[in-house]
Amino acid sequence: MAGHSKWHNIQHRKGAQDAKRGKIFTKLIKEIVIAAKTGGIIENNPSLRMVIDKALAANMKRDTIENAVKRGSGDLDGNNYEEVRYEGYGLGGTAIMVDTLTDNRNRTVADVRHAFSKHGGNLGTDGSVAYLFNKQGFISFSSGDEDKIMEIALDAGAQDIISNDDNSIDVVTTSEDFFTVKDAFTDADLEPSHSEVTMEPNNRIELNLGDAEKFMKLIDHLEYLDDTQEVYHNADISDEVMAQL
Repeated sequence: MAGHSKWHNIQHRKGAQDAKRGKIFTKLIKEIVIAAKTGGIIENNPSLRMVIDKALAANMKRDTIENAVKRGSGDLDGNNYEEVRYEGYGLGGTAIMVDTLTDNRNRTVADVRHAFSKHGGNLGTDGSVAYLFNKQGFISFSSGDEDKIMEIALDAGAQDIISNDDNSIDVVTTSEDFFTVKDAFTDADLEPSHSEVTMEPNNRIELNLGDAEKFMKLIDHLEYLDDTQEVYHNADISDEVMAQL
């Protein structure tokens, strides 16, 4: 399947912003704490393995990771975080989901509501837009032997392989098969440039430059909030428009 990886571009942009703001370690530590609460043994906890992989890729020190795991498993004292998802709408009927980790629900919902209101959006009710997204795994290669990648991916149970216009290749998996497929690439000495389980929209709404600029101000505001972990949306913003933002 040929196409253009909007997921890749949006995630790359967002990842660069997070790193620039110095938020990425704070976010990852919170994720590790939450994941470790359900079991601090990585072999039996895919969520913990996933976030530790992200932390290592971000060059987090192992002792920092271990301390976060201990906090989550109760071996060290620390804040008690809970996962809360907020759903709402942006310009043009675009759907937005905001995943947070918070130790104060009242503060977090007030911050999220203010961001939506300030930038022309509306905070919705639980379930108002979640049905428009599916949880999927993405394993991305900036380049590589497409035939070899396709063979390994399909043998390991991948759903789809997307060959993009920039010669990058995205492998799509179910969330359950994500690590099986990723490990198959590792065993074949193929290391992806990026891998993640994310929420992919069923369809996207195209925005022009004017609306896209306003929309991305909302997304930036939501991402900047201290309690935000991830922001997902179904806006379709072309490369040409993204380059002008």
